[in-house]
Amino acid sequence: MLKLDILVLSVHPDDAELGCAGTLLKHIALGKKAGIIDLTLGELGTRGTAEIRAAEAAASAEILGLAVRENLEIPDGFFENTKEYQLKVIEAIRKYQPEIIITNAYHDRHPDHGRANQLVEASVFLSGLRRIETFSNGELQDVWRPNLLLHFIQDRYIQPDILIDITEHWDKKVASVMAFGSQFHNPDWDPNEPQTYISSPDFIKVVEARALEFGKNIGVRYAEGFTSTKILGVDNLFNLR
Repeated sequence: MLKLDILVLSVHPDDAELGCAGTLLKHIALGKKAGIIDLTLGELGTRGTAEIRAAEAAASAEILGLAVRENLEIPDGFFENTKEYQLKVIEAIRKYQPEIIITNAYHDRHPDHGRANQLVEASVFLSGLRRIETFSNGELQDVWRPNLLLHFIQDRYIQPDILIDITEHWDKKVASVMAFGSQFHNPDWDPNEPQTYISSPDFIKVVEARALEFGKNIGVRYAEGFTSTKILGVDNLFNLR
């Protein structure tokens, strides 16, 4: 069994890259195993197709050095926090037994982001209940609940509970985002496809501005922010900036 240290469960291919790629890169460089499981194929996206986005996700996974990149193929746009989809997420959590799970923002411009957060948050709790039985390859899975659930911050500003310095990994984070050439500014993309908020050349500047703002707060160039419903602690004060 492949056990992950960090698992990102996010609703659309590219959500994880925008929200926490720098943090993943930082911990992979420290020897941790990390993976991303996209909940949907993003098939309702204005640009590209599900097949194109799957290929882009695979290319991004190579850039990030992920141990795992999978897709649960939950219907984009119309999913709810139901037992059917909770069981899919629970199976994924129990399969990889991560210490830390990262997921979408509590609420955001795109309603899928908040709903995905609710689905993952419920599934994280339920995954630790032994009377909920799930199977992988015909074998009963062990129960598992991660030590920590974090939520990255997306389009709408949310006050972070913790900031992670990603300065050394900024360029590779941007490369992982831009691997989704169908979604973000790409002069070589089909000019007949409509432009969107995120395909504007200014969008990546907005992403950088947020990272600069977060970095300024802890005295570094670039940082990513996360929220937690759990109070966070450290071993000693000297681990704080």
